[in-house]
Amino acid sequence: MRRPYYPWSLAALLRGRPTLGGLLELCDENYGLLLRLAPELPRLRGHHCTRAEDGVALHLEIQAQTPYTSLLRLTHRFQEGVQEVDDPAAGLRVYHDARQLEVLELRQQALPLIGQPYGSALQRKWRLNLFLSKWLGYCLRQGYYFGQHSQCPSVSDQPAAANRRPLLVDG
Repeated sequence: MRRPYYPWSLAALLRGRPTLGGLLELCDENYGLLLRLAPELPRLRGHHCTRAEDGVALHLEIQAQTPYTSLLRLTHRFQEGVQEVDDPAAGLRVYHDARQLEVLELRQQALPLIGQPYGSALQRKWRLNLFLSKWLGYCLRQGYYFGQHSQCPSVSDQPAAANRRPLLVDG
């Protein structure tokens, strides 16, 4: 797998006009980054968590798994007082046969994606997948890793689904 390489600045990437081919390449790179983070992804089931040296938990929830696709939820979980906050949180669909990773939903507060007009659906998808690319790269540099033994200790350690904020695109 080749390492993601963007010869432009991030500002230029966000301002530019993406192409369908460029979006497919980005989804391909994101697939490769996710497999470096979770090499056993096609065989994983359930909820997995891992921590980096800074102690922030990264959670991977396998919501559906078929031979050709996986439906995932990936989130960083922070403790804010007595409440746990998932941010960023992404709903992802993995196409194993096509080696593509698609962002279905994204909620994050780190980058100002919400206030900017998207223009086209292609531009919106580009921004979401570019954010995912940067986030996955960050997770890899921090040492996060999911494997068969990254299963979360118990379901009781997880906040109830009712306490989670719903995933919203760019909100």
